[in-house]
Amino acid sequence: MLERKRNRFARIGIFAVAHATYWDQFEGLEKNIMGFHKNFCEIVEKQDVEVADFGMVDSCEKAYEVVNRILAARVDVLFCNMVTYATSSVFAPIIRGVNIPVVLVALQPRKALDYTQAKTFMQLENDNICSVPEFTGVAIRMGKKVADVIIGHLYGDEEAVKEVAQWCEIAKVLHDLHGARVGLMGHVLEAMYDMHADPTAVSRVFDVHVPLLEIDDIVRLYDTVSEGEIIAKEKLILEEFDTPVPASDPVTMKLTDADLRQAAHTAVALDKLVEKYNLTGLAYYYEGSPDSIQRRVATSFIVGNSILNAQGVPMCGEFDIKTCIAMLIMDRLDIGGSFAEFHPFDFEEDFILIGHDGPHHIKIAEGKPVLRSLTKYHGKPGQGASVEFKIKEGPITMLGITQNVTGGFKFVIGEGYSKAGSIPPTGNTNTRGFFEPTTKEFIKKWVMEGPTHHYALGIGHHAETIKKIGDILGVESVIVK
Repeated sequence: MLERKRNRFARIGIFAVAHATYWDQFEGLEKNIMGFHKNFCEIVEKQDVEVADFGMVDSCEKAYEVVNRILAARVDVLFCNMVTYATSSVFAPIIRGVNIPVVLVALQPRKALDYTQAKTFMQLENDNICSVPEFTGVAIRMGKKVADVIIGHLYGDEEAVKEVAQWCEIAKVLHDLHGARVGLMGHVLEAMYDMHADPTAVSRVFDVHVPLLEIDDIVRLYDTVSEGEIIAKEKLILEEFDTPVPASDPVTMKLTDADLRQAAHTAVALDKLVEKYNLTGLAYYYEGSPDSIQRRVATSFIVGNSILNAQGVPMCGEFDIKTCIAMLIMDRLDIGGSFAEFHPFDFEEDFILIGHDGPHHIKIAEGKPVLRSLTKYHGKPGQGASVEFKIKEGPITMLGITQNVTGGFKFVIGEGYSKAGSIPPTGNTNTRGFFEPTTKEFIKKWVMEGPTHHYALGIGHHAETIKKIGDILGVESVIVK
């Protein structure tokens, strides 16, 4: 029943390049080539993005003119369609004038020339690769870098379509990072040095704004919640979660009516907070005095935040804005983004439990997620409803965002597998994470990269895609293998 609060979106710019001298030399060539260009635009449009087609750029003059149109269109990624040979003078003004990822696309209409019938005309229709090195070399001389080159054939090339789709997904991430409002509320959980981050540095690197919120901002909204809103949210919660009887952990109980009501009340207040402050996401931690309204609200975020995560609003505990950004990146790739850390090893079966006490991305749960009442939150004040599940079985990806000695950000990325098996019934998420060559060797390599102890956890293998995002942002990125 949970739907995104805002649909994923990206605007892709496309322009074709060619050598204008050909048009008078070979009648019909321009018409054919623009037909191929139209076919490529159709491939991009199928990736659920908006396309801005800037047409043919076959002269330096047109290149300067189209730069202004590209900037005005505010595209997220720009495809340069190498439809035939073109001199780099049609590309240099564009790569110099834009500050967005530019991907060269060299897709031949034919898989191979018909050598028995080959003509210069046929060669020029399929000369897509010819000027690619000229363009990449000139980009470097302009102090820029081409983000990627997609090479293949135009019709029925699944690998090429996959690469186009990857860049459209990256564009959706970049679109929503630009101007995102990732709030901070409260303070770092005492003594977690790895959680601290400078909001200005976050804004500089990730192009987001960091609103600084007070706990009383949500308390005031909490006081406006109506009985009808609480009942409606309780109904939603019971539809989205199972509430089993407790198992082996004496800290857990079957979800109580009081904890359900508290979780629903706070969840409505969180919805109002997101709306009032136009939040893209939130990182928070607050303790408050015993028996205070501030503690009651702040310690009952988990259920509402887990629902918001599934609706595309990453909500992150322990004031961890770096992991909140990682969760946002994963969510806009449509692969989840659950708040996670390492739990105990299983050396007998060679896996490690990975999860957290919340919040979580319930859209990537394996089966229906569980709610339990906890008599205490380990290591923190408070008690109440808590979310338990494991993520979908199959490939998984982890993204941790850390910082180095100079304050620069770093992506630590890894891939593994979630496999079937029991998890501890503790009211927390836990997934059986298997890694290669062995789980112990992988974890040793991971921790030696200097990550924070938190990371975002998603489904599928997407390390290379995430590394491309890091490269675009100018963030050091390491794939742990």
